[in-house]
Amino acid sequence: MSKILVVDDDPAVLKLVQRALRQQDHEVWVASNGKEGLEKAQSLHPALIICDWMMPYIDGLEVCRRIKADPQLSTTFFILLTAKIGLEDRIEGLNTGADDFLSKPIEIAELQARVRAGLRLHQVSQDLQTQKALLEAELAEAASYVSALLPPPLQGEITIESRFIPSRQLGGDCFDYFWLDPDQLVLYLLDVSGHGLAAALPSILVLNLLRSRSLPNVCFDQPAVVLAALNEAFQMSHQNEKYFTIWYGVYRPSQRQLTYASAGHPPAVLLASTGSHQLRTAALPVGMLPEADFTSAQCIVPESGTLYIYSDGIYELNPSAQTAWGLKDWLQLLTQSDGSLSLDQLLQQVQTANASHSFNDDVSLLKIQFGGTSSEFL
Repeated sequence: MSKILVVDDDPAVLKLVQRALRQQDHEVWVASNGKEGLEKAQSLHPALIICDWMMPYIDGLEVCRRIKADPQLSTTFFILLTAKIGLEDRIEGLNTGADDFLSKPIEIAELQARVRAGLRLHQVSQDLQTQKALLEAELAEAASYVSALLPPPLQGEITIESRFIPSRQLGGDCFDYFWLDPDQLVLYLLDVSGHGLAAALPSILVLNLLRSRSLPNVCFDQPAVVLAALNEAFQMSHQNEKYFTIWYGVYRPSQRQLTYASAGHPPAVLLASTGSHQLRTAALPVGMLPEADFTSAQCIVPESGTLYIYSDGIYELNPSAQTAWGLKDWLQLLTQSDGSLSLDQLLQQVQTANASHSFNDDVSLLKIQFGGTSSEFL
């Protein structure tokens, strides 16, 4: 039994339609005007509404418009009952949101057939909504799992805070930091091409491989070696055409030495009293070519230096705009901040500069602050 609402200011029409639909064992409710019809629709949530077009106060088009604008009623199948049969009238009705039309005077057989067809389509819409809700719940659960994998803030002589903002529920960015031993801290951030689940799965796999140190015959304190091993294991021809960029570094507090390598990734930025320094090595993204070469570089981290590692979503907000925000603007913002702004303040300034409340791509951002004695940048 389906719940149907009939809205018409003609009592004879209401009785006719009500009797015909009850013969099909439907639960039929009636309303004598548009205002009453909207009130009953909001309380009853019918599967189908048959509404007269021409009514005083609130006509059928306005009723349809409000029904379709209500998230709780938007899947309700809406039939406009009308004596208007012109093409322009039907186009207007369809543009308003009507799903079907029924002409006056009413033919009972046609009425019953259109109602049966409308209820079938409504059931399909309901099934799709149910599947969508289940999928969203599963994606939310997966997103919670991914968030749980990311490391908590690091406190102590070295402090690390992070932000992860996927463009969808799941994203292709991933990062981690952990101690190989008491004097070697691994820091990395990677960005898998694409978005959503297809990008999230490889990033999680890489994180688990690096965290568990499961790459065979690899010294994880040698960034170029790690990237070469990842490139061998994740060729895009075997990974559904997915590749990823990565910045990988190892910091040794006893020497204040940072060894790093990158593959197609934006430069990390080291801020210190000596100025702003971009840390990057030239290489293709991981997975693009089997014979790709990777090299490492080193620097000495100055006293109270601050290192930023990030994904390109932080500066690729409006790529089609004439005055698009770019890497140069982001680097300038970091330099001007001099490490004094929190990550939330930095993100807010980026969004303000772009008049945007959301990012188009996944955004990951790490801020590493180093303590210790003074040294010189090499």
